[in-house]
Amino acid sequence: MSIMSWLAEQRITRAMNQGEFKDLAGKGKPLELEDTSQIPEDLRMSYKIMKNAGFIPEEMQLKGELLKLQDLVHACETAGEKEKLKKTLTEKKLRFQMLTEQRGLSGSTAFLEYEQKMRDRLEDS
Repeated sequence: MSIMSWLAEQRITRAMNQGEFKDLAGKGKPLELEDTSQIPEDLRMSYKIMKNAGFIPEEMQLKGELLKLQDLVHACETAGEKEKLKKTLTEKKLRFQMLTEQRGLSGSTAFLEYEQKMRDRLEDS
């Protein structure tokens, strides 16, 4: 057993003895396991950490902005405002394409499937 594993076990045992695990939120409820099978294996931990911190990668943030801008363009009735929105939409699309190409994600089927799942989540929120 490594020193880190031993130290973790000691801290867990001490917390259990002090009753710190009684009345935890979610006690008695099933765990909500996240399906990360569509995220490339080498990116899973990074994405999980960023997600837990409330941060999403720039390309996912841009994708959400693109969806919102598309909705705004369709709903806009003023010609001048519609043109401004279209210009912003085009700029965001170009930035998104540059990011995905730079990161080698444009041809990744795992990324495309993950992107679809993120898109679905953004549309639900």
